[in-house]
Amino acid sequence: MTKAERSWIFYDWANSAHTLIIVTTILPIFFKNFAAKDMEPYLSTAYWGYGNFGAHLIGAVMAPVLGALADRRGRKKPYFAFFLAVGLLSTLLLVSVGEGAWFSCLLVYGLSVIGFTGANTIYDSFLVDVTEKKRMDWVSSCGYAWGYFGSTIPFLLSMAIIMKPEWFGLSSGITPTRVAFGITAGWWLVFSLPLLRNVRQVYFVEPVGNAIADSLRRLGTTLRNIRATPQVFLFLLAYFCYIDGIYTIIEMAVVYGSDVGIGSDQLMIILLVTQFVAFPFAILYGRLAKTFSAKNMILVGIVVYLGVTIFAYFIRTELHFWILAILVGTSQGGVQSLSRSFFGKIIPPERSAEFFGFYNIWGKFASIVGTLLVGLVTQLTGASRNGVLSLILLFIVGGLILLRVEEEGPQGHPGQQGPKGH
Repeated sequence: MTKAERSWIFYDWANSAHTLIIVTTILPIFFKNFAAKDMEPYLSTAYWGYGNFGAHLIGAVMAPVLGALADRRGRKKPYFAFFLAVGLLSTLLLVSVGEGAWFSCLLVYGLSVIGFTGANTIYDSFLVDVTEKKRMDWVSSCGYAWGYFGSTIPFLLSMAIIMKPEWFGLSSGITPTRVAFGITAGWWLVFSLPLLRNVRQVYFVEPVGNAIADSLRRLGTTLRNIRATPQVFLFLLAYFCYIDGIYTIIEMAVVYGSDVGIGSDQLMIILLVTQFVAFPFAILYGRLAKTFSAKNMILVGIVVYLGVTIFAYFIRTELHFWILAILVGTSQGGVQSLSRSFFGKIIPPERSAEFFGFYNIWGKFASIVGTLLVGLVTQLTGASRNGVLSLILLFIVGGLILLRVEEEGPQGHPGQQGPKGH
């Protein structure tokens, strides 16, 4: 591998710590048990859902304009560095959140998500700059794989500090958790340096007039092209629904587990195991897709997640939650990776970069509807299990829409529309 390719992969290794520690495990526990300590459990779950909704909504609205702006000559790295700094500083600020300061916690967390989203939007676009087309699948897969593995190292260190603080000369209480936030920021920073040093923007558009106006014009062109290809548009609708449900389950898992009585330490161990399960099953989904097609394997994953949401309603014990987490791990990576390859088969190849740009933007909206739905249903019914069960709607709608999407157009040309939309 070239230095640029390795440096690009290292950023996936770097930023995955934020996903696992801040979004998925330790911070949600910190929020439930400390920042929202005196709040009713169902209400803190609802507020966590609202906080995620707000942060992802801002990130989603921002992403398309940011991506178009960053495509201009010499702008990728400055934008990347700015949003990386926002993510790092806000993650570090979580160290200062006090007991009962639930609003401050959600605000700082939201800023870290916005910084993460902005930096990741630019990071994804750097793939075309660091490698050639025939190596993109391999380089991208390596980033995906190392991201899963890399996130476990700071997580295990953080778990050790939280569970055995005396080994590190720390007192028990909230201090070890604060240290975990510092470790996340430090890990993210250190392994982002190779990208900042060794990756440069190779492909760009020349500035034409006002930067924002030109970027919005290009976004409008992309949107019109997508609407003119019904199969692509249908797939994006399906993807929005089912990936929304998947991301919501990932983000709400810890607070839900806490509500049903699973201890904090056990929650962290369970979700770590989920990370290890997800990687080999993503590979398995890829192999099975050669025989049964990517579309059918995505549908299998959607069915698994339907089972997950129904099973989540009935869980009562720690063993139940273990089963739930492993089921999530079996399909999480497979659905994500095959969705990307499926999309590649149905878009016009001569405009693939343009369409994949919109695909990534659409993905940024994921978990907006789901987290809002969970928050509202949980607050209205007073039970978080009802909120999780409501996600069934997203998987059913997504699966039904996906059934209408052709995997290839006539004569094997992706996205070519026949008289009946085939």
